[in-house]
Amino acid sequence: MTQPYRPLAAVGALLGWFALVLQLWLSIELTEAQGKGALAGVWIYLGFYTILTNLLVAKALSSAAIGPRSPVIRFFLRPGVQTALAMSIVIVGLIYNVMLRQLWHPQGWQLVADVIVHDVMPPLYLLYWWLAVPKDSLRWWQVLVWQCYPAAYFFYVLVRGAINGWYPYPFLDVAALGYLEVLGDAIAVLLAFIAVGLVLVALGRWQARRSGRAAIDPA
Repeated sequence: MTQPYRPLAAVGALLGWFALVLQLWLSIELTEAQGKGALAGVWIYLGFYTILTNLLVAKALSSAAIGPRSPVIRFFLRPGVQTALAMSIVIVGLIYNVMLRQLWHPQGWQLVADVIVHDVMPPLYLLYWWLAVPKDSLRWWQVLVWQCYPAAYFFYVLVRGAINGWYPYPFLDVAALGYLEVLGDAIAVLLAFIAVGLVLVALGRWQARRSGRAAIDPA
């Protein structure tokens, strides 16, 4: 990324880590109040796609703020990786606001954490992606590779649910819907992932062509 956008990455990283730590504390506080202990809170915390994706986004923004100092950081700075994360965080915001927001009404610190991870981080990261991420290397076929993460999460949810019967999202609740309906829901969500990924690649390639023309003819 270019130097002028490091402050934006740093602000986004700090905000993301703040919300993630806050949500972890709230999750542990809830399970301890229920007599289940801190580990149960961590277990529930790590079951949500929202949390896992925000963790990756916070890591990517931290990497951008720090600079390419290690192989792990350089991995998170790859345009393809950052675009895949943009796809995932956009889906986080869309799914929550279209399908889940009406299911509960958080208050206090829970509302703060909820707003940051669902409503603030998606547009903030998308802004960072648009301004700071080079996009000339983006290819259409990468969209299919990016689906490995949501697909892996789907199987992760099924395994977790088979162990303790808990599912993080209503549309993935095998106990209530059965495997066939959950599979149908998962395919529909996967198509949404692919659609968003294609839009991002299209926008990125358009931006790269536009920047290339501007470089050739600055007048």
